[in-house]
Amino acid sequence: MAIRQLSPEIVNRIAAGEVIERPASVVKELVENALDAGARRIEVVTAGGGISLIRVSDDGCGMTADDLQLAVERHATSKLDGDDLFDIRTLGFRGEALPSIGAVATLLLRSLAHGGREAHAITVERGAKGPLKPAALNVGTSVEVRDLFAATPARLKFLKSERAENLAIAEVVKRLAMAHPHVAFTLTTGERTSLSLPALAGGAAGRLERLGRIMGCEFMADALSVEAEREGVRLSGFAGLPTLNRADAAMQFLFVNGRPVRDRVLVGAVRAAYGDLLPKGRHPLLALFLDLDAKAVDVNVHPTKAEVRFRDAGGVRALIVGALRTALERAGHRATAAGGRAALAALARGAPGAQAPARGDAVLPRGFAEAMQAPLEGLDTPSADASAAAMALDPSLRDRPLGAACAQIYGTYILAETRESLVIVDQHAAHERLLYERLKAMLAAGRVPRQGLLIPEVVELDAERVAALEERAAELADLGLSIEPFGASAVLVREAPALIGAAGVAGLVRDLADEVLAEGDGLPLKERLESVASAMACHGSVRAGRRLTAAEMNALLREMESTPAAGQCNHGRPTYVELKRADIERLFKRR
Repeated sequence: MAIRQLSPEIVNRIAAGEVIERPASVVKELVENALDAGARRIEVVTAGGGISLIRVSDDGCGMTADDLQLAVERHATSKLDGDDLFDIRTLGFRGEALPSIGAVATLLLRSLAHGGREAHAITVERGAKGPLKPAALNVGTSVEVRDLFAATPARLKFLKSERAENLAIAEVVKRLAMAHPHVAFTLTTGERTSLSLPALAGGAAGRLERLGRIMGCEFMADALSVEAEREGVRLSGFAGLPTLNRADAAMQFLFVNGRPVRDRVLVGAVRAAYGDLLPKGRHPLLALFLDLDAKAVDVNVHPTKAEVRFRDAGGVRALIVGALRTALERAGHRATAAGGRAALAALARGAPGAQAPARGDAVLPRGFAEAMQAPLEGLDTPSADASAAAMALDPSLRDRPLGAACAQIYGTYILAETRESLVIVDQHAAHERLLYERLKAMLAAGRVPRQGLLIPEVVELDAERVAALEERAAELADLGLSIEPFGASAVLVREAPALIGAAGVAGLVRDLADEVLAEGDGLPLKERLESVASAMACHGSVRAGRRLTAAEMNALLREMESTPAAGQCNHGRPTYVELKRADIERLFKRR
């Protein structure tokens, strides 16, 4: 077949196929143009999932009549000061959006430039450019897209339902609104205004308020400020506590120079920073903003600008990991506020005439809900080993973050009192985290004290598990566990970490064998060692059902206050919930 030159119409449709995947892609391009024009108010209106109508109006700088005619031409842009394609300081540059949209739909542009006397309009219908006409419009620009993909009807077959397309459009607007809290956004879908965000003051406070409106009040309550800078790269934003997590990464928002992106380097850095603070399969909530020199990042590597390429990807990753870990360590023992609200909601469900809590309330930590359902028997007689009367409260401890221990219930939960709240601690989960952090610190220092067993313990296993442990013997030795094969179906344990003692060594070894077999060699050495340390801490921690003295309880509370990440156990569950005094009083109609 002979080579032939494609017509301009076909070229435009090919370009449209690269830039416009669905209606949300159109909204993204048009809103980015409005932001680049300096808009302070942006209104988005859609109908039919964006197929029938998309209209984006703004109060930006507007366009003159000459600019309006050029705006719908291929390779015409106001987004480049010169010819350097790596010095892009705007959101919308690719030079293809408007002509690409006009190639597959009916496009109407109306605009009035600041200082201009008359607005003008131009229409592009399926690639055919119409004449310039006078129009009625305030300062700014209005772009209207009708009958999207009318020139390429095959594309319609690949779109999802109207509801799914509306959700995708809303997601685009929300992401752009997060990065620009000083701009007011309105999204109207059909006859309903689904999003209305007023313009907010600049700075961290305005940004957090905008994030809270989009990500929810729970995120605002549990958000940690993240600030760091290194070699011209500045990171800011907010990250949620580890105990505030989800089953997917839908609430992870990452921005580069104000541009929302989905970048593997950034996602990997977030995963590494949270590390063992989250249970497997759970994801943190956060919104992080990277600002760096435009020449240090290539934003033009993807047609929809959803991905970027950093000149120093390693440095950016290190900055994010370090900043997030610093913020999490600074949070110390703090746990999500949702736990206390969930506990009060559960108590309210059992109160006479109480209303059921709204859908979406957080779930109580496993074990606490069951304990609260147990019959409250024997309250008329004092407990032999953990009564409130037997514990003399030290008033000064009530000023500590986790308060003064006043009782132990069900042999599992420590009740502590502060000036303004009641704290309920899961003793096993809390001690497990404390031991784990100690083991990690010892491992980092290269010295895990070990304790020789008076009588070496023989643990029977199948041949496969014996072989798996034998392969990891050196790693286990680093953590103070000395094992060696003992025949074909057993191992001999001669030493155990002094921190966890000799009790339960057989159960620990069996669990480690299962874990090592399941993980294989897929994890890096550091993660494998931390996984083993976590299992050791679980077996060495104080078990549920063990009665503690007042001194032991208070010692546990004090160590929690001084240990980073003590708000969640090694499996990501909260170690305590805090019930505010005011909320308790409301529960009993005292407020």
